[in-house]
Amino acid sequence: MADTSDFRNGLIIKFKNDLYSIVEFQHVKPGKGGAFVRTTLKNLKNGKVLDNTFRAGESIDIVRVERRKYQYLYREPSGYVCMDNETYEQITIDENLFDEGVKFLKESEEIEILFNGDNIVTVEIPIFINLKVIETEPGFRGDTATNANKPAKLETGASINVPLFINEGDVLKVDTRTGSYVERVKA
Repeated sequence: MADTSDFRNGLIIKFKNDLYSIVEFQHVKPGKGGAFVRTTLKNLKNGKVLDNTFRAGESIDIVRVERRKYQYLYREPSGYVCMDNETYEQITIDENLFDEGVKFLKESEEIEILFNGDNIVTVEIPIFINLKVIETEPGFRGDTATNANKPAKLETGASINVPLFINEGDVLKVDTRTGSYVERVKA
């Protein structure tokens, strides 16, 4: 059985009958009283983040997960169709296993799927994806001084706010965690 000394970032544990990933942890040894471990945990089912404190040495249930690389192929009504990069086997994944960033996922993008046995625990999409702007107001030279933004529709159908100098056809680096513009990418 594992305990709190086995904590590391990214470790998957079973806590309150759900699977959580350890985002951050800190061992604390106060002058008085027993030592403890302060953690930030992310629920793999719904993405909610919570802070929890464990007593030092407290038993925890580590969940062994296997990471496999897949390629996102296309979307259908029942979910997202992905292909195993090694076996070329195709599976359909329920959209509830993806986080909000899935709207930035384009076809042929590589993703990682975490499995616990044959069960899919969660799907991790790339943090940054380069996407082409297909629709936005025209940009003007010299519009870089202000922090004004305008909406832009991307090739996946998602819309984000971008600086005024961005034009249709530009390729942008987008942060899938926040849905925000990072930079313009040279084609």
